[in-house]
Amino acid sequence: MRSTGLQFLVLLAIHGSVFFFPCESLLHEEVSALMALKRDILEDPLAVLSDWNTLAGEPCSWFGVVCSKAQNHVVTLNLSRSSLKGFISPELVLLSSLQEIILNNNLFFGTIPKQIGMLKNLAVLDLSVNRLSGPIPTELGNLTSITKINLHYNGLTGCIPAEFGKLLNLVELRLDRNRLIGPIPGDISSVCTCRLHNLSMPYKNGNDTHFCHFPRLKIGDFSYNFLVGNIPSCLKYLPRSSFQGNCLQDEYTVLQRTPQICGFPKRQGAANGTFRHSSKEPKHRKLQQPEWLLILEGCTMSLFFITVVATAYTKCKRKPYIQLPWKRNTNWRDHITISIDGEMLKDVSSFGREELELACEDFSNIIGSSPDSVVYKGTMMNGPEIAVISLCILKDQWTDYLELYFHNKVVDLARLNHENTAKLLGFCKQNNPFSRMLVFDYASNGTLYEHLHYGEGCQLSWFRRMKISLGIARSLRYLHTELHPPFSLSELNSGAVYLTEDFTPKLVDFESWQMVLSKSENNSDLISDGYSFNSLVGSSERQLDIQCNTYSFGVLLLEIISRRHPFCKARGCLVDWAAEYLQNPDEIGKLVDPELKDVKVDDLAVICSVVSLCIDPDPSRRPSMQIIAAVLENGIDISPAAILKDSPLAWADLALAS
Repeated sequence: MRSTGLQFLVLLAIHGSVFFFPCESLLHEEVSALMALKRDILEDPLAVLSDWNTLAGEPCSWFGVVCSKAQNHVVTLNLSRSSLKGFISPELVLLSSLQEIILNNNLFFGTIPKQIGMLKNLAVLDLSVNRLSGPIPTELGNLTSITKINLHYNGLTGCIPAEFGKLLNLVELRLDRNRLIGPIPGDISSVCTCRLHNLSMPYKNGNDTHFCHFPRLKIGDFSYNFLVGNIPSCLKYLPRSSFQGNCLQDEYTVLQRTPQICGFPKRQGAANGTFRHSSKEPKHRKLQQPEWLLILEGCTMSLFFITVVATAYTKCKRKPYIQLPWKRNTNWRDHITISIDGEMLKDVSSFGREELELACEDFSNIIGSSPDSVVYKGTMMNGPEIAVISLCILKDQWTDYLELYFHNKVVDLARLNHENTAKLLGFCKQNNPFSRMLVFDYASNGTLYEHLHYGEGCQLSWFRRMKISLGIARSLRYLHTELHPPFSLSELNSGAVYLTEDFTPKLVDFESWQMVLSKSENNSDLISDGYSFNSLVGSSERQLDIQCNTYSFGVLLLEIISRRHPFCKARGCLVDWAAEYLQNPDEIGKLVDPELKDVKVDDLAVICSVVSLCIDPDPSRRPSMQIIAAVLENGIDISPAAILKDSPLAWADLALAS
C-alpha cells in the first residue's frame, strides 16, 4: 500500500509539473520577449513603458499588454500612438499565443522581423504610419489565421509577396503609401519581375499563392506605390482609388504616375492606354488635299492678313491720344516689361506639377502653411522624401517682376550646399494650372518648434540641444561668411529648423515667398545692374538682414535652453524675461528648462555669453557668425568621449548620431 501510494504521489508530481511548470516557463519566455522589445525602443517620451518592469508586477498588468483569462498568456500587444521610437524586436516570436500586434502611429524604423510569420495565432498585424523600410517578409504568408494586415504609410520596398495568396482568412489588406514595385500577384499564370537595382528577379506564383484566392477580402488598398502591370480581374471589385498613384497599365486605373516617374519610355505609356492617354488610333485618316488647293488657301490667308493689318493701321492713325487717369493702386512694376534670361534655370532640376501631385498624394499631405504658401510632404520613386512649398497666388496677380524674382530665388537657393541647410532639389514652373513651387529635401523628424513646444522635453536632451545649436551656428556661418554674395534667411526661428532622425538641424527658408511679395511692393532699386539678384537686394539691405539673423539666433538659443516661446501674452517677451538672468552669472541656471537633466554648467555659460552678444541692441556691435560659431565650437564639446564621460547613459544619443 505504501509503495502504491508513493507511486501515486510521484505520478501526481509529474503530472503537476506538466500542468504548471510549462505555463511558468512560457510566461518567462513572454516576459523576455517584452523586455527585448523595450530594450530595442530607443525613445519613450510619453513613458508608456515605465511599468514594464519585472519587479513591478505581472506582465499582464503592463501598459498595452492584454492576457487571456484562461491560460494567462499574452494575446494582445497594443502600443498604438505612443510616440515610441526604435526597432521591432524579433523576440516577439516568443509570444506564441499572440493574436494582435498593434504598433501603428509610432516611429519604428528598420525592417519587419520575418519571425512574426511564425505566430500561428496572429489575427491582426497593424504596423501602419511608422518608418519601416526594406521588403515585406514572405514569411508573413504563413499567418494562416490573419484577418487584417495594415502596413500603410511606411517606406517598404520590393514586391508584394505572392505568399499572401495563402491567407484565406484575410479581410483587410492595406499596403498603400509605400515604395512597393512589381505587379500585383494575380492568377496562377502571372509572373512578377521586380525591377530592383536594374535586376530582373523571377517572382513565381504557385497554385495557392495568388490574390484571386482571397474569398473574404473586403478592403484592399495598393495606392501610391510604384506597382506595374495590370490589375488582376478578381480584384476589380475594389474601388479604383485603391490602385491610384502607381505605374499600372490598365484601363480600369485612374490617376497613375507619369512614364518619366515610373521609368517607362514615353511611347510605352501612350501605346497601352496608361496615364490617361488613349491608345486607340483614329478610325479615319484625313485625306490628303491637292497641291493646287493648298496654294490657293495660302494666298487667300495672306491677302486676308494684309487687309486686317491695313485696316487696323488706318484706325489707329485717326484715333486721338487719350491719357488715362492715374490709379493709386497701380504699381509701375506690374506694367514694365522685363527680359528674363531663359538660361538662368538650366542647371536646376525642373519638376512637373503632375509629378509632384502624385508624390504628395494629390497635394493632401500638408505639413505647414502660411497666408502666402502651403508646404506639402511627398515621396519620389527610388528617391528622397521631399518637401514642396507652393505659392498661393493667382495667375492674374503674377507679374514679370515676380517672375524675375522667382527665377533669382531659385538660382540663389540652388547654390546652397551645407550639411545644416536644406538642399533645393528643384522647382516647378507651370502656367496651366498656374504653379510656382520649390522642392526641398525633407528632414523627417519634424521641426525644432514641434519638439520644443509640442513634444516631451526629455526627448531633447542637453546633448541634442547643444548639437542643434552648433549645427545652426555652422549653417549661419556658411550662409553669412562663406558664400559670395552672402545669404540671409527671410525668418530665422524654431519653425525654420527641421531635424533629421539623428537630430541634425537643417535650416529651411520656407518664408522666402513672403520676401517675394514684399519685394514687389517695397523695392525700387530695379533698373540698374541688368535686373540681377544683386540689384534686387542691395548691400546695405543684405547687411541688415544678416544682423537680423544674428539677433534671431540669440533668441533661438534662449528658446532652445528654456523651452519658452519667443513671445506670449502670459509671459511677455522672452528676451525681456531673460535679461535680468543674463546680467547675473549666478542666476543663469534659472534660464534652463526645469525638466532638463545633465545640464553642463560650462556649456550654459558659453550659450549665455553668445546670447548676450547676439541680442545687443546696437546691431553694429553684434559679432559675425564666424566669431559666434568659433566661440561655441571652442566652448562646447559634443564629441562621443566628452558625452560618455559626463553621462555614461548617453549611448542612445550617440547611437542615433552615428
